[in-house]
Amino acid sequence: MVKASVVKKLARTALMLFAGALIAGMVTLWSLAQLCQPPAETFIRIEHGRGTASIARTLKNAGVIHYEWQIYAARLLNPGAKLQAGEYRFAQPSSALTVFDRIRRGDIYFFEFTVPEGSNRWDIARLIEATGVISAADFLKTSAAPALIRDLAPNAPSLEGFLFPSTYRLTHSSTAADLCRLMTAEFRRQWRRLTAEQPGEALKTVTLASLVEKETGVAEERKIVAGVFANRIEKGMRLDCDPTTIYAALLDNRYTGVIHKSDLLNQNPYNTYQNAGLPPGPIANPGSAALEAAIHPAETDYLFFVAKAGGPGHVFSATRAAHEKAVEAYRHAKHKAG
Repeated sequence: MVKASVVKKLARTALMLFAGALIAGMVTLWSLAQLCQPPAETFIRIEHGRGTASIARTLKNAGVIHYEWQIYAARLLNPGAKLQAGEYRFAQPSSALTVFDRIRRGDIYFFEFTVPEGSNRWDIARLIEATGVISAADFLKTSAAPALIRDLAPNAPSLEGFLFPSTYRLTHSSTAADLCRLMTAEFRRQWRRLTAEQPGEALKTVTLASLVEKETGVAEERKIVAGVFANRIEKGMRLDCDPTTIYAALLDNRYTGVIHKSDLLNQNPYNTYQNAGLPPGPIANPGSAALEAAIHPAETDYLFFVAKAGGPGHVFSATRAAHEKAVEAYRHAKHKAG
């Protein structure tokens, strides 16, 4: 028989071991729950395939956690957890358990980047450079290559017109190529929706839509403007579209913010004051309403339009005489107001 003293000794040892384990567990849990404040707003990028040790080291080096072993301990408490790749933002005091749980849940950081309708490649380049994520030069270089939409528009000179204006979610590691892929993918979705029953020729339609987008912001006028341009093209008339003159100057790196007589005389193929028909490609990135107007232009006799002096909108005319009268009224009103 086992002596009572031995039993007591074993019980005492077991109790001490249990107490030690309990204390160690409590210390571990306290350590995991202890808040750590990153030195500043911190962004961590976790790549696909990185293991716990690599993630723990990155978090420790960035000051997001106190000790690497805290992530190991959190892993022991969550052995089946899958840590998600992506970018994470840390700006508030957080415990190691909270940090681990955020990565387990894939609480990935994104910021929103909005491109207004009618923006051209230069406009988008300025907007994205202002975020500090992608340089204007990188975006302009990447968007100059039309490979992403070659199947839709084999003769497109660039991605202009196919960078759909919308709001996109980006990270600090997003590249110009990433953004162009997102924007052209959104264009494809919108194009499929709008042309489900009438596929059409993408480049010509998008080019016309870009002119409509730049000429009017009045919803009721879009299809009328598209109809005017369609009528002028059918009659072999030059479109005399000011925004194309501006775009030609941009391409030639000579635009100063106003249209000069030399711009109107510019022989660049995009200048519709000198060249009949549509320009070689879009001059901006139209939204869905302008695309729809280009797909379904209004049936009208109008061949001309001029801005209303009091705005918004335009005065449309079917004859040159009526148009010249509208232009004179516009000039008179502007002179009187000025």
